[in-house]
Amino acid sequence: MNKRMEHCLYQAGLTASGCWEDLDTYTQEGIEKFAELIVAECASRLVDMDQQVKGQHNYYKHASIQVLLHFGIQP
Repeated sequence: MNKRMEHCLYQAGLTASGCWEDLDTYTQEGIEKFAELIVAECASRLVDMDQQVKGQHNYYKHASIQVLLHFGIQP
C-alpha cells in the first residue's frame, strides 16, 4: 500500500490501535479498492475537464497522472 493511502487510512482511524489488523483480509482489500476507485474517479474527472476546455497543453491530464502516482496507482 502506498504511504499516502496508508496516511489517509490512518486519518480515517482505520489503522490506529490495531483496528486495521482486526479487519479480515476481504474487508481490508475492499477498503483499499474503494480508496483507489475514488482517486481514479477524481483523476478521470481531471481528464474530462481537459477535454471540455480543449486545452492544448493537457494541464488537467498531467494533473490527473500526478494524482494517480501520488496515491500509488498506475495511470
